[in-house]
Amino acid sequence: MLRQRLASAAILVPLVGAAFLLGEPWIVGLVLVLAVVATLETFALLRAAGHPGNEALGLLLAVLLVQLAIDDIPPILVAAMPAAVVLLAGVSSFRVAEPREGLGAWFATSFGSLYVGMLGFVVWILRSIPSLPASAPLAPLGGGRGWILLLVAGVWAYDSCAYAAGRAFGRRRFLVHISPSKTYAGLAGGLVGGTAATALVLAGLGRPPAEALLLGPLVGLAAQAGDLAESMLKRAAGAKDSGTLIPGHGGVLDRVDSFLFAAPALAIYVAASFR
Repeated sequence: MLRQRLASAAILVPLVGAAFLLGEPWIVGLVLVLAVVATLETFALLRAAGHPGNEALGLLLAVLLVQLAIDDIPPILVAAMPAAVVLLAGVSSFRVAEPREGLGAWFATSFGSLYVGMLGFVVWILRSIPSLPASAPLAPLGGGRGWILLLVAGVWAYDSCAYAAGRAFGRRRFLVHISPSKTYAGLAGGLVGGTAATALVLAGLGRPPAEALLLGPLVGLAAQAGDLAESMLKRAAGAKDSGTLIPGHGGVLDRVDSFLFAAPALAIYVAASFR
């Protein structure tokens, strides 16, 4: 298993790094590909959990939600899109003969679309942040890629430090009905590591590192919530992983689950900070 994980990481990390260095079109393309695969995995889990939805419509709507962050469209249309998702998912469920099943299909289609569609906030961060101060060490990256780096560093540092602290000191567990491996020691270690990584990147962005005292826990707790949300979905489906596409790591949803919650949290912070 460890050999598989290392082999997969040796392929995935350079691909993600290359997209990051090549810039916006490549990052957007990567996000779209991840959204498509993660949506298919989400609907497979919903189906296994006894909540089948309209997979084709759900995939279309999830991609549209990501696309809205790419296109320059009026904000009112962006705000209306979640309502449109619920409306269209509801209309598509009318064809189900049994009303109880139709109601379940409505919920599942809406959920699957909106859940993975939150990856669109990654693209919003990429496209919506002003340039960094010229004196900032990371100024050559630009504002969008700089804050994407903060998102990735904060989430990965949280995950890595939570795993290490949980393994070393974890005794008391929480939410064991969702994920038996989560411990309070892991939570604390993840918050410390994520906050430290966030402070380091903030300094590179030309921002006060003290901002990490708020932003680090915000991103870390959102990432933890995203991980737990996917764990609930997998447990309901009786699945260990969301898929088998990445040997040793599971599916794409297993790799992006933390970002589904962390990206909106960071986007809200950024929107408030750059008003």
